[in-house]
Amino acid sequence: MVRRTPQEKKRLSCPKDRRGLHGENDKSSRRNVPRARQDRHQELRRTEQPAPHRIRAYGGTSDDSETRFRRRGTGEWRKWPDFTPSSAVEHRLRRRVERGGTDGAQAAERIARIRRRLGVAPGAEP
Repeated sequence: MVRRTPQEKKRLSCPKDRRGLHGENDKSSRRNVPRARQDRHQELRRTEQPAPHRIRAYGGTSDDSETRFRRRGTGEWRKWPDFTPSSAVEHRLRRRVERGGTDGAQAAERIARIRRRLGVAPGAEP
């Protein structure tokens, strides 16, 4: 087993770290992901429920397959990973430059320093 220095450990662990930029608690997804799925399926059940009643009201027969085929989709909600800390810092620096809060050359130098420390090529994604 190779002994690693603390600096090398840090450099190797940074690309694996993740940080949410949306301002929520990072642990809240434990509740929010199942809740989002539950809400989506509950809405689907609510919209399906009156369908057999409408069919019978107009003199038709209630057939489950007919109701199932008219079913709406469950929606497009996907999970995606949070951002790495380096890409979060780069995003923040670029946004400051766009808003006129800091000098572009200074921000570019800081971004280059972050990429150098991580061992990432200047044009590549971290």
